[in-house]
Amino acid sequence: MRILVTGGAGFIGSHLVEKLLAADHEVVILDDFNDFYDPQIKQANIAGFVKNVTVCEVDLRENDSVQTVFGREKLDAIVHLAARAGVRPSIQFPRLYYDTNVIGTLHLLEAARLTGIKRFIFASSSSVYGASRSVPFSEEEYLTQTLSPYGATKIGGEFLCSTYSHLYQLRIVALRYFTVYGPRQRPDLAIHQFTRRIHAGQPIDQFGDGSTQRDYTYIDDIIQGTMAALDYDGPMYDVFNIGESQTIQLKDLILAIENAVGKKAKINRLPEQPGDMPRTYADISKARKLLGYNPTTKLSEGLPRFVEWFLQSKSMRKE
Repeated sequence: MRILVTGGAGFIGSHLVEKLLAADHEVVILDDFNDFYDPQIKQANIAGFVKNVTVCEVDLRENDSVQTVFGREKLDAIVHLAARAGVRPSIQFPRLYYDTNVIGTLHLLEAARLTGIKRFIFASSSSVYGASRSVPFSEEEYLTQTLSPYGATKIGGEFLCSTYSHLYQLRIVALRYFTVYGPRQRPDLAIHQFTRRIHAGQPIDQFGDGSTQRDYTYIDDIIQGTMAALDYDGPMYDVFNIGESQTIQLKDLILAIENAVGKKAKINRLPEQPGDMPRTYADISKARKLLGYNPTTKLSEGLPRFVEWFLQSKSMRKE
């Protein structure tokens, strides 16, 4: 297949592109290389395979530019990973998040409709569950409230996808990713940020008492679930949790990073942040049954792998 990967130069996207190329698919990357974090990091993410893909530097908010790409490239499927990500910055810039994550998704769905593309994977998020009291989080849960503009844009994207699937017979799978980590993780995310600051002897910010819980999912497992979704032939629209189905408290995560780095953290304790979810915890029984999803990397294995990558990449940047 010839597959468009939006956000293909990012953390998850670059790993997915590598996997797709290894499986002999043709890949077109659509990415705007924005400055949410250093664009050179994204350039480095794709440096190893950039000669084997088509790269389109396009902002999803610009509909004419999106339509031009679809008019030029003959595509069989779309994996839509591009988004403005992160709970806290979404509170500061809600309009930017809405325009990119909702309007941008609409532009892609319209382009798929107009060009006859019938397979669409949408990267959603565990943030859609808000402060759900039912754990682990199930796809069957009726969602009534998110806690951040980011979460709201992701549930909005899901509803757009379900509507387009119903109206235009698009086969769409929405994947609710639970906090992803591993090599190339975005520098603003907790594991990367904590590792960098602990290694440098700088203080880290701990919001709340350290009891918040997250379901951290290793990048290889996320990619396995995403690849399986491309072959899914169940209902025309479906939703799956893609997580590890295990949780760890923030204070225990910090301890694990200390052990992996070999240094103690200097902790700056701060009040809880508005919009932060108290916990995320994935029920992955549906994905196991229907996608054959089988996460294999526990945090106790994945975290040292990330720290090893971090130290190697830091060393390479110095050379």
